[in-house]
Amino acid sequence: MKTPRRVFVALIACVALAACASPDSTGGPVTPDPSATSSDPAAPTGPAATSPGTTTLTGTVQAGVEPNCLLLDGNLLVGGPRQVLKAGARVTVTGHAQPDLMTTCQQGTPFVVEAVKPA
Repeated sequence: MKTPRRVFVALIACVALAACASPDSTGGPVTPDPSATSSDPAAPTGPAATSPGTTTLTGTVQAGVEPNCLLLDGNLLVGGPRQVLKAGARVTVTGHAQPDLMTTCQQGTPFVVEAVKPA
């Protein structure tokens, strides 16, 4: 008789966890916040939308507190060529934010790098 009770408890737990899921946890692309995009094309730093779901950041790469973690304007750079992405380098990166991505860096919003060029 314990097996049906365990199945019922597990089913209730799954339903409760599914109800806690955020509405944007579908795995779709993250669109940038229009209020956060820079309206000045000559601005030296900050996000600027290039196409839906894609953002361009320009600035100086900073080292994170953990080894091999790089930050740009509060974004954790994930991927990209490490010969270009180095602490202190001024770069322009294109990619998209992926806040639900788990990393070991413990700081910054994960930003998946699609393209990099020196600024």
